[in-house]
Amino acid sequence: MTGRTIVITSGKGGVGKTTTTANIGTGLAMRGHKVVVIDTDIGLRNLDVIMGLENRIVYDLVNVIEGKCKTNQAMIKDKHDHELYLIPAAQTRDKNSVEPEQLRELCAELENDFDYVLIDCPAGIEQGFKNATAAAHEAIIVTTPEVSAIRDADRVIGLLESAGLHRPKLIINRIAPDMVKRGDMMDQKDVENLLAVDVIGLVPADENTVVAANRGVPVVHDRKSGAGAAFMRIAARVDGEDIPLENLEPKTGLFSRFKELVGMNGRAYSHA
Repeated sequence: MTGRTIVITSGKGGVGKTTTTANIGTGLAMRGHKVVVIDTDIGLRNLDVIMGLENRIVYDLVNVIEGKCKTNQAMIKDKHDHELYLIPAAQTRDKNSVEPEQLRELCAELENDFDYVLIDCPAGIEQGFKNATAAAHEAIIVTTPEVSAIRDADRVIGLLESAGLHRPKLIINRIAPDMVKRGDMMDQKDVENLLAVDVIGLVPADENTVVAANRGVPVVHDRKSGAGAAFMRIAARVDGEDIPLENLEPKTGLFSRFKELVGMNGRAYSHA
């Protein structure tokens, strides 16, 4: 088996990257794949909470890297009947506890046993980002349709390309269709024009996502949730299935205003 290692990243914190990792990983496992998700946000782990596994942690990623336990000893199996596992981040260490080459070697080892290795990348562009991107072959960027989030996502796209992760995919999270219709929020085309990357998923704003996170059950398990359904479609697209993106009604006004604010002429920042 040669699995796929995918880093899920964002420039700005708080856009739903960890929630996205948990839900894509769960969705892929629900499709019958063997999946491991790795929290690389050392010192600020949260993936275990989103998955409801925080009380099962014995060993963590740094313990594996330092040889204090075997890889499978640090893996926590998901509570549901799927082949889904978590390697949690260390909570009392810092990001310098792991080197890029060490994480690359770990993921190469995991690729022999898993169909998918998903890396939950820390927000920002410092050591944790370098570690996570060094180990991956593919990248998914999570953003929300907000000025600051899109600017930071553009910066991350440039860094991914510099690291050899070309053609990343984009997930636009927390879209409010009513705001889009009113012209108070950018739509898919606006964001695509700004960032010039392919969108792999659109996730609506949904209070069920917050409820699910608080309960430690990824929202893909909620069949009535719009966000849950969106994450399942994203998992299917990651898995190679050709599923059309949802259509959002066109709007006018905000995109032009955004370009005025940042002095743009049809293209985002320099990816520098």
